[in-house]
Amino acid sequence: MLLAYIDEIGQPGAYISPDHKKYSQSPAFGYAGFVIPAESAREFGSRFTQEKRTLYASEFERAGRPGGWEVKGANLLYAKVAEERPQNLRVLGSLIRQLRNFGGELFYYADEKPIGSPKETNLGAEEIIEREASAMRETLNRLARYAHSNQQQILVMADQINEKSRQQRLPVMYQHILGRAAAHEDMRKIVEPPMHIDSELSSNIQFADWVASLVGRAIDYQLVQSSRYQWVTENSSLGSTFGAFTYESKLRFCNRQLPDLNHSAILKRDRVLYPQPVGHLIGESQKAKLERVRRATFGN
Repeated sequence: MLLAYIDEIGQPGAYISPDHKKYSQSPAFGYAGFVIPAESAREFGSRFTQEKRTLYASEFERAGRPGGWEVKGANLLYAKVAEERPQNLRVLGSLIRQLRNFGGELFYYADEKPIGSPKETNLGAEEIIEREASAMRETLNRLARYAHSNQQQILVMADQINEKSRQQRLPVMYQHILGRAAAHEDMRKIVEPPMHIDSELSSNIQFADWVASLVGRAIDYQLVQSSRYQWVTENSSLGSTFGAFTYESKLRFCNRQLPDLNHSAILKRDRVLYPQPVGHLIGESQKAKLERVRRATFGN
């Protein structure tokens, strides 16, 4: 049996730009984490806990509840981490290598959001719920396909959510899994709808949060021209990440005449949305000279 641990990438609300006063969070929404053979899950979780406590030794000692102490992925992988705490990336890269040695793989599915305010994109409370549900459905489809290709059953676990949201999502996920299983044999590989687990109680859910943050940084780099997360594609400590994703992993673009990004393509330095210019660039001094020539030739 396979175990999948997933967490949210970003949040499902509206997005305009990274410097917008209100709608600046996450240009995409989805789920990411990892898949691991069930017999290796406990050992990997133990190694994660050991690495985390070593990396944040002083913080761990000061923790009031060391048993439930965790480091959120957003704090682990902040914009200047490559300069200020490169050890964070070394530990993350090491854990990804260990995961691969256990036969595990990273996973993600995310949808690029349409750019605009809630009014401009027709995004109300019901649409936000549907955005979450749609991303989860596609996540389950792809995890089921992965399990089927490996001839394994799979159990999906996600970070805890509030009770109201859980009650809303559970029947929808049951309906999707059972309804789709009639026509898609791979869907029968999912044992149950996602089980929600408190991250404080699960090292593997905590690592899924780290992976979701890493994927979120990579997606930000691909979608945001002024992204501060270029280190995702360049840092040698993360070399183990290339090739570590399932082939079912995908970033789906929104209304673009471009192929979606699959597998490890979100880690490529060259961005399909912002291709490098070909030829020689004209500097400001050359622009000024050309402007003087234009005026001398054609007048004002």
